Amino acid sequence: MTALAVSLDRGDPRPLGAQLADHIRRRVTDGRLVAGDRLPSSRALAADLGVARAVTEQAYGQLVAEGWLEGRHGSGTFVSAGSPLARPAPARRTPPPADAGLVRLDAGTPWIDPRYAASWRRAWRDVASARAPRGYDDPRGLPELRAELAARLGRTRGLDCDPDEVLVTAGTTDGLRHLLGELPPGAVAVEDPGYRSAVATVRLAGREVRDLPALEPVTDLAGCAAAYVTPAHQHPLGPTMPGSSRLGLLDAARAAGAVVVEDDYDSEFRYDVAPVPALASLDRDRVAYLGTASKSVAPSMRLGWLVPPPAVLDAVDRTRRVTHDTASWPVQRAFLSLLRDGYVDKVVRSARRVYADRAARVAGALAPYALPRGPVAGMYATVELSPDATRRAFEAARSAGFDVPLLADYCRSEVRHGLIIGFGGCTDVELDAALAALVRGLDAD
Repeated sequence: MTALAVSLDRGDPRPLGAQLADHIRRRVTDGRLVAGDRLPSSRALAADLGVARAVTEQAYGQLVAEGWLEGRHGSGTFVSAGSPLARPAPARRTPPPADAGLVRLDAGTPWIDPRYAASWRRAWRDVASARAPRGYDDPRGLPELRAELAARLGRTRGLDCDPDEVLVTAGTTDGLRHLLGELPPGAVAVEDPGYRSAVATVRLAGREVRDLPALEPVTDLAGCAAAYVTPAHQHPLGPTMPGSSRLGLLDAARAAGAVVVEDDYDSEFRYDVAPVPALASLDRDRVAYLGTASKSVAPSMRLGWLVPPPAVLDAVDRTRRVTHDTASWPVQRAFLSLLRDGYVDKVVRSARRVYADRAARVAGALAPYALPRGPVAGMYATVELSPDATRRAFEAARSAGFDVPLLADYCRSEVRHGLIIGFGGCTDVELDAALAALVRGLDAD
């Protein structure tokens, strides 16, 4: 029989039986009690601990119900044969990343005008007063939201689609994942350098990633099920895909029977001319359109939309209906309010003005060293530099408290060096301090 040296704390607000059960459970999980060990009788243990027998009976009963102990008629109480022999070594606490505490000038965090905070709060009050669906809601998304999105895509992106063709997703990569699940076997061509999350999503789908040199015309997609591109504002280099390259890409996709996946992530933020119409407006049968609220409202909303080719629409719908893999209803409801209230249009217009000013400051500060790739648009500027200049500027920025993404980290087959300077998720003061640090590093030749 195994002795139990247990100390119960009568000052503890937990019942004595619960304390005793915790003590015994820990001894089983850490290996001090192993399968087959016999425990003292409830009467004997109660006498040893100076408690009522009901306390030990309660503890044993709880642990038998959980499967840690078992009672054998006429023999006593034993550690269950199903319990582990030893607790696995505790996982080491992951140390904080090396860039913890740095201001990250990333390419995906938007600037949101604080003057419109009241509209944001009003949208969430609207969610609180709305009646949630009784069961699983429409896998395509809220009908009212899809109607608003379809109208907005027609108005701002030249994309003529019916609300029933718009699928609300939990972000761009979620939409890409749903689409890939319904395409025939084949590789997925992705721009290089390109969006790292898209590359990871393709690989997690079990598909080969085929590198497409960014900014070069695409003439051959043989063997590919899809080609993922960012034609309005190539991520991360910046230029817009020319009209001739758009037509050539569509021709290559038709010849290969492939789908072109258009990630239209920040097309609202051109500040030199009007936004270029969506690639999907040229061929709805061949192009799947992906949009997101991340760059206009907040990445943490995890909300996007997919307009798949008609041939794929029903298959995506059927899968989502079975898996209940839909965007959060409260988030959809809030975004619907933000659209109807004019909040999204207002923050986009305001951010466009701020980005135009900040882009000019980036270009002005770095003009002696390299010009950002043009046209500068969106919420970041990419500057190509020599490897040594990139290293000096990057280290100087980190020393000053700023983490500036490296262009090389977005490359796979390509070899490019430089910095991607995001200016959406920082203040004007922080941006000026970061630019001053970059210039110091570039001057330290």
